[in-house]
Amino acid sequence: MHTVLRAVLFDMDGTLVDTERLWRQAVEEESLSLGLTLTEADLPHVTGRAIEDTAAHLAARTAGRTRPARLAASLERRFTHLVRGDVVPLPGAEALLAALEAAGVPTALVSASPRPVVDTVLTALGRHRFTTTVAAGETVRTKPFPDPYQAALTALGAPPADCVAVEDSPTGIASAEAARCTVLAVPSVTAVRPAPHRTVVHSLLDVDLALLRRLVARG
Repeated sequence: MHTVLRAVLFDMDGTLVDTERLWRQAVEEESLSLGLTLTEADLPHVTGRAIEDTAAHLAARTAGRTRPARLAASLERRFTHLVRGDVVPLPGAEALLAALEAAGVPTALVSASPRPVVDTVLTALGRHRFTTTVAAGETVRTKPFPDPYQAALTALGAPPADCVAVEDSPTGIASAEAARCTVLAVPSVTAVRPAPHRTVVHSLLDVDLALLRRLVARG
């Protein structure tokens, strides 16, 4: 049985900061510029995904009228601009990060957003609060593959069984679980069900150091 919490790995968008609405706005604006209207069927392709994944999906919907690379660059510009003007920490995020820092528990930020967006959020939250960070494009594959979490675990020097990953989307949860982390899910846009090695809470206001330690001890 594992009893020591070695590290906590956080997703960013929709987990620590209220940027999912900004990402949705960027995608909707880009879609409208292409003459497209987003539907519920598009949500799995634009929620918790890397910019390149969303761009490829939108490009496919245009039947080849635009290139994914061009779309990805435009989406990144739109999203970065929106985040720079409106970074809002989610309830409980700053208090939880402060508690982990005070307890000496290392943390990682593991995001599918590009580095300019990650750096903007780090400035708002406090770069010093994270031992390591991973952004889109810094691993061979991004979420839902395990690569970003594996890279963070390697940098932290911590085994996944002794760590908790905090995520909000099915895509990010799949990535963390593939890396064999215990997952604490705080759903934002898409509902998430409890599962083995996965606990679901309403918000970060429900999370404290004691809960994170219990999750690791439970295994």
